[in-house]
Amino acid sequence: MKKLLRVALIAGCMVFAGTLAKAQTKTGYINFNAVIDLMPDTKVISSQLQTYQQTFITQLQNMQTEYQTKGADYESKRATMTDAVRAQKEAELGDLQKRIQDYQTTAQGKVEAKKDELGKPLLDKVKAAIAQVAKEKGYGYVIDSSQGIFIVSPEGDDLMPAVKLKLGLK
Repeated sequence: MKKLLRVALIAGCMVFAGTLAKAQTKTGYINFNAVIDLMPDTKVISSQLQTYQQTFITQLQNMQTEYQTKGADYESKRATMTDAVRAQKEAELGDLQKRIQDYQTTAQGKVEAKKDELGKPLLDKVKAAIAQVAKEKGYGYVIDSSQGIFIVSPEGDDLMPAVKLKLGLK
């Protein structure tokens, strides 16, 4: 009786171990940033973004030139100004400096929003290609290796060649 129980227990463990072995999924990796850099659309998006950003840079430079001019004018005439005029000029300079800072913050936000808007279709395209390759090759998980978290990684699990092929990249 004890032998029968032992055999049944061992058989149950073997079935359970076999099930666990089948349940394990493959994990692959890819350098997501490298794929994005290889895409021809990246250069077009970068060019459009620089053009958009330049409009803000020009306006910001004009505002800073105005601030420097008014500041130099204030410094040269400060000794001859009355207290009321000096306070008014200092308030104007402070207001102009605040407007410059606000404009810079707003411009950065708009550039980031434009970057997200222009880049989203490209990111979606690359993510879709990675998902297709992972599904075709039976990978349950794909890790972004551009984060530098790997100490050792087998070549066979690198999905970069297959994703480049899927996207038509060299």
